[in-house]
Amino acid sequence: ALYCNATADEIGTCWPRSGAGTEVARPCPDFINGVKYNSTRSAYRECLENGTWAFKINYSSCEPILEEKRKYPVHYKIALIINYLGHCISVGALVIAFILFLCLRSIRCLRNVIHWNLITTFILRNIMWLLLQLIDHNIHERNEPWCRLITTVYNYFVVTNFFWMFVEGCYLHTAIVMTYSTDKLRKWVFLFIGWCIPCPIIVAWAVGKLYNENEQCWFGKEPGKYIDYIYQGPVIVVLLINFVFLFNIVRILMTKLRASTTSETIQY
Repeated sequence: ALYCNATADEIGTCWPRSGAGTEVARPCPDFINGVKYNSTRSAYRECLENGTWAFKINYSSCEPILEEKRKYPVHYKIALIINYLGHCISVGALVIAFILFLCLRSIRCLRNVIHWNLITTFILRNIMWLLLQLIDHNIHERNEPWCRLITTVYNYFVVTNFFWMFVEGCYLHTAIVMTYSTDKLRKWVFLFIGWCIPCPIIVAWAVGKLYNENEQCWFGKEPGKYIDYIYQGPVIVVLLINFVFLFNIVRILMTKLRASTTSETIQY
């Protein structure tokens, strides 16, 4: 029977003699490059069918023990509780606002429909964030398909959230700066911008992750790889455009305010 000889890798982990076609688990080393690691976890290496060790060794589950976590466990837990509590309170308040928009049909004009959709994206993004926090670390390492789907949906709602902020800015800019009648604006255009445009962006990101960074439920980020900029780039662009909208809106309002003040002075 074929087997792999006992050997030690570059880090110093000893791999015992093992049968061909088996995956061998060894405890993570206590130290790697002078950094203390959690030795209760395991590293994995495959003994190939031809009786040779696989060149790649899976140390992904070996985690460094951060000084901050050892030194300030209470502070870390408090920060975590505040984070969760903040998201839960936010979701609660947003759900109340959503229900009010749903029940009060008398206020359902285009402006409020835009507000309603923005609130919806905040709710969905926060719920998906809470779901992501419930996923176990081992599931992240196994890179389960459903876990990748949750990350993809979360990032989709992140992008839609910023695009609906852009829709808010676009509506205000059109109404105030361009002095365009808001009655002529079409709801479907804003719905398309807010919900549909993010779809191809996230699909492109998911394809990039699948073929270039297919690990850790697509939530991690490898050094030197910039796949996440596929969706972060458009988010930055719409934020910059919103900044231009804000500048123009403030400029027009200040101009109108000065004109109004001058007109009152002339009357007196």
